[in-house]
Amino acid sequence: MSSTESPGTGTAALPVPPVGPGGPDEADEVVRTVTLPGLTLTVRAPVAAPGGGAPQAAGAGGGAREPALYLHGLGGSSQNWSALMPLLADRLDGEALDLPGFGEAPPPDDGDYSVFAQARAVIRYLDASGRGPVHLIGNSMGGAAATRVAAARPDLVRTLTLISPALPELRPQLTAVPTALLAVPGAAGLFCRLTREWTPERRTREVLALCYGDPGRITPDGFRAAVTEYARRLELPYFWDVMERSARGLVNAYTLGGQHNLWRQAERVLAPTLLVYGGRDRLVSCRMARRAARAFGGSRLLTLPEAGHVAMMEYPKTVARAIRELLDETTADAGRS
Repeated sequence: MSSTESPGTGTAALPVPPVGPGGPDEADEVVRTVTLPGLTLTVRAPVAAPGGGAPQAAGAGGGAREPALYLHGLGGSSQNWSALMPLLADRLDGEALDLPGFGEAPPPDDGDYSVFAQARAVIRYLDASGRGPVHLIGNSMGGAAATRVAAARPDLVRTLTLISPALPELRPQLTAVPTALLAVPGAAGLFCRLTREWTPERRTREVLALCYGDPGRITPDGFRAAVTEYARRLELPYFWDVMERSARGLVNAYTLGGQHNLWRQAERVLAPTLLVYGGRDRLVSCRMARRAARAFGGSRLLTLPEAGHVAMMEYPKTVARAIRELLDETTADAGRS
């Protein structure tokens, strides 16, 4: 499946924007904190409709909703899903996580930011909440963690949707190299010193130029919200440490061999899978789409020529439509079995 819907970057510290293109409307979301031993997660969900009913998207029909869990990328947060979740709220009882150290979630007690640790955090949350199996949806680093979850615990995953998943590339794009360099010990601190005079506005523009196929799609309100969130994060004492350790964890995941290699993990995934790639992605090359489609057996592939690294924020309606098609196909297959 494919779509042709259409709509010079400096180094940026956040490979994924902190918030969405229009900025979150916090009145339409509820945020809560979940505490597990050694771990605190923040969970964001669309608020219930008036009268206590389920959230309804435009034109939504009836029927019971199934649970879904959304995982953000490196430097992102649960707010990255604020544009997409409401569009699927008639079908999916969605929750978006702030992974440990990101968004409003504090660092984990053990300081482990590996992809393994992110996947364990997701599994622990699903086991503790009893929400599984879920429709698991991940972007970038969250896509790598989601792949590990689906491979290790197929009982927890109904379907898998990966948007520009961070899977190993032998020849990464030059525009992705600065992000990888954050993994070098001391690099994040050096970047912090070198950019001390940068304003939050400049930092935000750099991130958006890196992540969006067309940064012009971001509304003024969305830009202001991103600036405010970026400024808040820069005040966190652990911000740079989290970025460095998380980038290192992602690079380490790229170098693993044997059964722990992410491509080998992809081949083990049993859940029906949707892959979404952007033709203007400067971090995960669109050329990886065909390899991913082969690795995830029987998967569906959506390519958006004008999208960048965060298609769910750039083209949420298109992504939502593709996820609905995956849900419909899965439901039909279940009815035939």
